[in-house]
Amino acid sequence: MNRTRNRFSRTASALAVATVLVGGCSLGSSSPAPGTARPASTCPGVLTAAKQAVARAEGIDAWQGPTSGPRAVRGKSIVFVAETMINPGVAGTAKAVEEAGRSIGWNVRVIDGQGTPAGARTAFGQAIALRPSGIVIGGFDPNSTAEQVRQANDAQIPLIGWHATSRPGPSQNPRLFTNITTRVEDVARISAYWIIAQSNGNAGVVIFTDSSIPFAENKSQLIKKTLLSCSGVKLLSYQNIPLPDTGSRTPQAVAALVSRFGDRWTYSAAINDLYFADAAPALRAAGKAGDGAPFSIGAGDGDPSAFQRIRSRQFQAATVPEPLNAQGSQIVDEFNRAFAGRPPSGYVAPVHLTTTQNIDDTTSWDPQGFRAAYERIWNG
Repeated sequence: MNRTRNRFSRTASALAVATVLVGGCSLGSSSPAPGTARPASTCPGVLTAAKQAVARAEGIDAWQGPTSGPRAVRGKSIVFVAETMINPGVAGTAKAVEEAGRSIGWNVRVIDGQGTPAGARTAFGQAIALRPSGIVIGGFDPNSTAEQVRQANDAQIPLIGWHATSRPGPSQNPRLFTNITTRVEDVARISAYWIIAQSNGNAGVVIFTDSSIPFAENKSQLIKKTLLSCSGVKLLSYQNIPLPDTGSRTPQAVAALVSRFGDRWTYSAAINDLYFADAAPALRAAGKAGDGAPFSIGAGDGDPSAFQRIRSRQFQAATVPEPLNAQGSQIVDEFNRAFAGRPPSGYVAPVHLTTTQNIDDTTSWDPQGFRAAYERIWNG
């Protein structure tokens, strides 16, 4: 499997570079019908940078993380407080933490915050009451649980965030040992660059976000800023739909967008792939083809259903997947460093871009070799 992926990655990377060199366009582009002229780019400098960045991101594959650290400290317990287990990224990371924790004999428990600030506070309170060795803030703003964060800090329970603050690494306010995420600027930029590269700098875009989550809102604003750096890209609509409400609100919103914009809506970007699962039935009902416009990219997570939609070319053409399994292992490794009195590793995963061109037969993306690297660290 790894040999197959390596061969495919090299091939896909070469194809991506060739695309940059010849200015070609793969599936997911808004190419005009045969016999009609392709619109000239209105932002040649941005377009060149976008194509080069896309080619690099499609080729990222190998492990670049830590290779040394403390041996596993035995007998620890972790509670993962999840923003909502409906979010595939949160759920995938929680599962990865459970698996990594079990591999070194730790007890891991997951408590679902049910997607509301009140639910997160209740779940966090339950976690503190268990007196665990460490608590994960899984996908929600720690400021919404400020009292619980203070209680955990006072009890000297290390806190590690996953997509909890806008930046990776340690945080003093709120006090977190570290926060694990790809750099939001990089994820937002490559998502917007993919649209610019595929459309040749001529696109009508809808952005889907959850403005109630500061991390998500920051990401979508960065996507917007990068898109608008190309004058030929027009932002048609900025849709604020909370993640817990995507199932009920996205289909109606998509139907209204199709009615309002018609063929002017050529691309979509969303802070989570979940929006496209709920958009698909409405697009299908509107007579849209699964492999046609609007072409969509998920700026985060990359859950298995997103990979399936991309592979089958059904209403999603790309995703910027978080390496959920590797990040689950990193959470365990960072806790282990805290328990051993060591500083955080400082590792931040690079941005990878999964498209119809390099998806192969996978259902997720993680850098190759991460498991073996962490096992060598923990086993000394």
